[in-house]
Amino acid sequence: MSDNRIKSYGEFWPFYLREHARPVTRVWHYCGTTLALACLAALAATGAWPWLVGALLIGYGPAWIGHFFFEKNKPASFKYPFWSFFSDFRMYFAFLSGTLGRELERAGVPAQGSMSVPLAK
Repeated sequence: MSDNRIKSYGEFWPFYLREHARPVTRVWHYCGTTLALACLAALAATGAWPWLVGALLIGYGPAWIGHFFFEKNKPASFKYPFWSFFSDFRMYFAFLSGTLGRELERAGVPAQGSMSVPLAK
């Protein structure tokens, strides 16, 4: 039995980006992350802990929709939860800062536009 498990974050990051090759998958992630951050802001503002549960559900829900229905793969968070959590925010802020295209290119993800959502396949 071979151990094909990723052993370092340096290996994981390009893998993570390849698992998010379709722009529509990344859009679902950005929506979930934005809403999760809003829930965390509500937690900070109100002190009401249910917002934390909301952040987890609303953060992961849209991301998993992107994977199951568009990317057609299993979320990396199932096998690498901590690296995936960190990488989701890394991808989000790379998108916001305009550096994601360069990261995707380095990971070998074909250019498809940074935010364009294909209307038809």
